[in-house]
Amino acid sequence: MHRAFWLRAPGEAELRPVGVPPPGADEVLVRTLFSGVSRGTETLVFRGQVPESQHQVMRAPFQDGDFPAPVKYGYLNVGVVEAGPAHLRGRTVFCLYPHQTAYVVPATAVTPVPDTVPPGRAILAGTVETAVNAVWDAGPQVGDRIAVVGGGMVGCSVAAILAGFPGARVQLVDADPARASVAEALGVDFATPEEAAGDNDLVIHASTTERGLARSLELLTTDGVVVELSWYGENRVSLPLGEFFHSRRLTIRGSQVGVVSPARRTRNSYADRMALALDLLADARFDALITGESPFGELPEVLPRLAAGDLPALCHRIVYPGG
Repeated sequence: MHRAFWLRAPGEAELRPVGVPPPGADEVLVRTLFSGVSRGTETLVFRGQVPESQHQVMRAPFQDGDFPAPVKYGYLNVGVVEAGPAHLRGRTVFCLYPHQTAYVVPATAVTPVPDTVPPGRAILAGTVETAVNAVWDAGPQVGDRIAVVGGGMVGCSVAAILAGFPGARVQLVDADPARASVAEALGVDFATPEEAAGDNDLVIHASTTERGLARSLELLTTDGVVVELSWYGENRVSLPLGEFFHSRRLTIRGSQVGVVSPARRTRNSYADRMALALDLLADARFDALITGESPFGELPEVLPRLAAGDLPALCHRIVYPGG
């Protein structure tokens, strides 16, 4: 008998026993080594703050139950294939699966982790995939001045991808000065919102705050673009569109990982995007995004602390027996 993490009610979590059937044809049995808590989205789910209008949009690929609860939710899972097609048996794989000790999914739902990527780092693949899509949506140009506002998992992943972009000035902007050490590890500049450099051609916003989005607009030059990655749940956002928004001809562009960016849709599939994200994770700089870890058995106590901010984290890694 295996175990899975469930939200039994908003703010209340538990581990439940689950049966895992033998894999059928073209299926794999995966034993989990690590999973990651996507702090922004998963804490919204934990608090029961997914709007009813978004219940279908926000479903994870292998979610059980429905919002607000009871629900089994999560999508950053790395494990070993213990049974299935010969070319996958024994391989370390990434899957968009919730926190569970073992599971069976179609073989097409897993992506092999390259030998160059440690399994404990591969949990970031889902977040780096989001960042890849955002960079495709943003379409940075050589020599651009770029700010990434919001130093959470997604913002830091975007900054890591853009670090070293030819001729670009890339600055990570966050209200927490402690994010300066993460920016340094990623190879980009850091500033608080008050100190951030202006006249940016491109701002990628991922702070999930009204103030952060307003500041993103302020940081743009004429004809500049904000790519909005934040998901606000039930919260409404007010913006100062009566100031320089029109005179500078500014643009706010939404980006969401649920579809491949139009800039790449004709030549890149979901599988291509995920494979690219895993290839990028060969870079050890991404280790800076994993800021803590706990054993799987403690997850019902850990997630409330993450949701309350008592346990500061970017990505919190969950370690399973044998991980």
